[in-house]
Parts: sequence; structure tokens; C-alpha cells
Amino acid sequence: MELKRFFNDDDAVSPVIGVILMVAITVILAAVIATFVLGLGDQVSNTAPQASFSTDYDSDKGEVTVTHDGGDSIKASNLYFRGSGFGSGAATNEIDSNNEQWPSANASSNSKVVAGDRVAVMVSGDSYDFSVVYESATGDNSATLATASGPDA
Repeated sequence: MELKRFFNDDDAVSPVIGVILMVAITVILAAVIATFVLGLGDQVSNTAPQASFSTDYDSDKGEVTVTHDGGDSIKASNLYFRGSGFGSGAATNEIDSNNEQWPSANASSNSKVVAGDRVAVMVSGDSYDFSVVYESATGDNSATLATASGPDA
């Protein structure tokens, strides 16, 4: 019996490994395509923007200035002010009620809020409490990006 020749014969190893690799690549490629075809790919990329906002309360004017300090640019129509203690009598480019959008007049080009953009939020006294909330156009995704509370809230 020629056992030595049996252990040294590796002619069939290379084609078998090649077939296994091709099957693995095909399965992975099919899984990626199926993910996007079934709509799961859209959910992966549908995340809230990362941005930082600061607030500055001016008791003499009865307003809180909200400023976009940095991070992602966000469509003004996707930013809402939600909470309580809003004042009244605001100008057209100011916030004075719950669930109001960031005014497009206070956004930069293409109606996007970018670093440096600001808006005045009218408040009634020191007991205000509101949040700047991002909500996607479809309403499937939302996130609180900033909060502001008065000294008496």
C-alpha cells in the first residue's frame, strides 16, 4: 500500500476551497441585496441627527434664545418646540406656542438649521420647560436634541 502518496496528493484541495469561497460570497451578497429589497436598509440609515444646542434665558425680554452650536445640519421643518410655559405676542420668526416648528426665516440656506442659527422662544415667566425635538418627515423617527427649564420650573 502506498500511504506516502496518499498524504502527499493535494490536487483536489484547491478546487474545493474555491467552491466553498464562491458559495460563501454568493450567500453574503444575496443577504445584503435581500436586506435592501425588503426595506430593512432604509431603517438602518434612518437615524436622528447629532447636533448640539445651547439656551440663554433673558428675563428682561421674557425669552430664551436657542442656538445651534454644531453638529449635523437639520431641516427647519423637522425641528419642533414642545413643552409648557410659552409666552405670547411673538414676532413671526419667534416661537410662542407648543409644537411649533423652527421658523424657516431663522434657518440658513435651503431651510436648514446649521451652526450659528438661532431663534427666540417667548416664555411666560420663570416656569417654562420645553424641548427642541427632531422628528423625521415620515414621523417614524424622533429625538430630543435640547431641553430648557426656567429657574422656577
